[in-house]
Amino acid sequence: MSLKITLKEIDDVVIIGLNGTLDTNTSPEAEVEIIKSLEQGTKKMLINLENTRYVSSAGLRIFLGTAKRMQTNSGMVILCHPNEIVKDILHVSGFSTIIEVKATVEDALKEI
Repeated sequence: MSLKITLKEIDDVVIIGLNGTLDTNTSPEAEVEIIKSLEQGTKKMLINLENTRYVSSAGLRIFLGTAKRMQTNSGMVILCHPNEIVKDILHVSGFSTIIEVKATVEDALKEI
């Protein structure tokens, strides 16, 4: 499986879209893009999961690492628009209690 990563900026919020499967093979690419954005000083980030079909433990590790880095730098990250499969993965793994998850990008933009 492959992963296409898109970056968009609305005001001071970086929106990273993950299109495909976030697994052991594709997570390094996603991590590089996220870290690059953080190193450029991003304080507000949304990770759009609308087109993410699946997230493995490697993908969850990236979410956790991003949340920790953002917290250290007084920033904020929100996961948004997960499909039912990804929503279940976030719930069962406990990530929905660690990182804020919103139903839509619009809902997330209101929070951030």
